[in-house]
Amino acid sequence: MADLILALDVTDKERAVTIARACAPHIDAIKIGYPLVLKAGLGIAHDIARFGLPLIADFKVADIPNTNRLIADQVFAAGFSSIICHAFTGRDAVQACVDSAHKNNGECYVVAEMSHPGATEFFHGGIAERLAQVALVCGADGIIAPATRPERAKKLRAVVGEKKIYAPGVGAQGGDLQAITSVVDGIIVGRAIYESGNPAYAAAEFSRHCKELP
Repeated sequence: MADLILALDVTDKERAVTIARACAPHIDAIKIGYPLVLKAGLGIAHDIARFGLPLIADFKVADIPNTNRLIADQVFAAGFSSIICHAFTGRDAVQACVDSAHKNNGECYVVAEMSHPGATEFFHGGIAERLAQVALVCGADGIIAPATRPERAKKLRAVVGEKKIYAPGVGAQGGDLQAITSVVDGIIVGRAIYESGNPAYAAAEFSRHCKELP
């Protein structure tokens, strides 16, 4: 059984709020990235938080420690519950995000491996495992691993143990829900929900499968 996380990557504020409202009864969290925030502003977090779900800031923060801290502090002040960062910038940069998250009673997730085909160019050959280890050392709350490559998620599970794993790639990217659900703690789905004719129904169906599958 895994949580269902909606990746709300639309750019129109009213559409985002409408989709979030419709899907809220069927999902466990909402992930918001740059496409929506750059158009609607950080205040969109306040508009969507009223539906009572945790909000994940998918900014994949990747800068020097001080800049990471400044970004993370603003994210949590805006009402987000979690932040996602990259680890290739080094432990000190990740630690800045983790420290900000925990100072604000939030969580930090580290990208170990992405879900798109091009990710295999640089995240393989032991790199993803090293990034996952950085997440452990820094005290992050979990990692991001690809639903499109369940075998990779399984290998990363061996690295992080009981830490949470959230997996994007089910739906438009072709990830197999049945193959990944037992490996991870959360399934991230975007276009297959918000681009469907009935986002609430699509979310309910994904949620049902996430909860029923072992």
